[in-house]
Amino acid sequence: MIHIIYDDQFLEHDNGYGHPERPERLTSIINALKKLEPQQRFNWVKPRKATLDELRWIHNDEHIQNVKSLSESGGGYADPDTYISPASYETALLSAGAWLDAVDIVVNRREWAFVLSRPPGHHAERDRAMGFCLFSNAALAAHYAVKQKLISRVAIFDWDVHHGNGTQHILENDSRFGYCSMHQHPLYPGTGQSIETGKFNNVLNIPMPAGSDGSGYNHEFDQKVDPFIRNFDPDLFIISAGFDAARLDPLAGMNLESEDFADLLQKCKSIQDPLLIGLEGGYDLDVLSESIVKLVEVIDK
Repeated sequence: MIHIIYDDQFLEHDNGYGHPERPERLTSIINALKKLEPQQRFNWVKPRKATLDELRWIHNDEHIQNVKSLSESGGGYADPDTYISPASYETALLSAGAWLDAVDIVVNRREWAFVLSRPPGHHAERDRAMGFCLFSNAALAAHYAVKQKLISRVAIFDWDVHHGNGTQHILENDSRFGYCSMHQHPLYPGTGQSIETGKFNNVLNIPMPAGSDGSGYNHEFDQKVDPFIRNFDPDLFIISAGFDAARLDPLAGMNLESEDFADLLQKCKSIQDPLLIGLEGGYDLDVLSESIVKLVEVIDK
C-alpha cells in the first residue's frame, strides 16, 4: 500500500503568473497517478493542518506571524522569489501537516507515505521564508517523529538540485538528526559546501558540478551517502524529493533522467523500507510526473 497525502487546497497557494512553482506541478502528478493500474495500491489521504505549537518547534513566532499577516492582508513578497498569496498561510499549514501525517503512517503502519504538497519547505529557515518555501516541512516532520515511541534518530536525504539550507540549519545542531544533500554547486542558495558537517558530524553535503548525470549521482551515493546513512542508523528515513536535477528542468543544469531518480530511490529502499517521501522542487511538468510514476514502480517492487 502506498499512502498518497494530498489535498486540492494545495492548488490554492498562488505565486503569481509565470512563477515556476505553480499549481500545475501537482495536477500533472495527480493526473499521471490516476491513470495507473491497479488504483487499489493507493490510499489517498487528506491531511490535517500543523498546529502553531508544532510550528514553534522549528520556527520563531515572528516568522510565523509574518507569513500569516502577509497572507491575511492580501499577499506580498516574503523575498524576491517567494510570494505569499491570500490562501498561502492556511495552505502552508496543511502542507506541513501532510508531512506529519506521513510520519504517522510510516512509523505506526510500517507502510510507504508519499507527500504531494505545496508550498515546498527545504529552504525555509527558522526565522524566514525563502526560495519558494514558507515552513520547513521536512525538519518539522523530523521533530515530530522523535516525539513518537521507538523513534530516536531521523535521517533526511535531500536530492533536490538546490541545497536544503533551511532543513540543515534547523537540524544540524541536534544529534538526533542526520541530514545529507546532493545538490548542484554553485547554485542558489549558495550553501551546502562539503565543509559544513554539523555539530555532531551529522551533516553530509555533496556539491555536484553542473552537468552531472546518473552515473555521477550513483557513484557519490554509493561512496558517501550510503555509508553516512547506515552509520547514522536512523529509526526513520525521510527523502526530500526534488526533481529539478532533471536534464529538462528550467532552473538548473543537471542531466538526470526519470530513471535516475528511480535508481536513487531503489538505493534508499535498500537501506530502509518503508520510507517517507515528500515533494520539494521540480519544474518541468512532464519530467515531474514521469519521475514520480517511476518512483511508484520502485515502491511496488
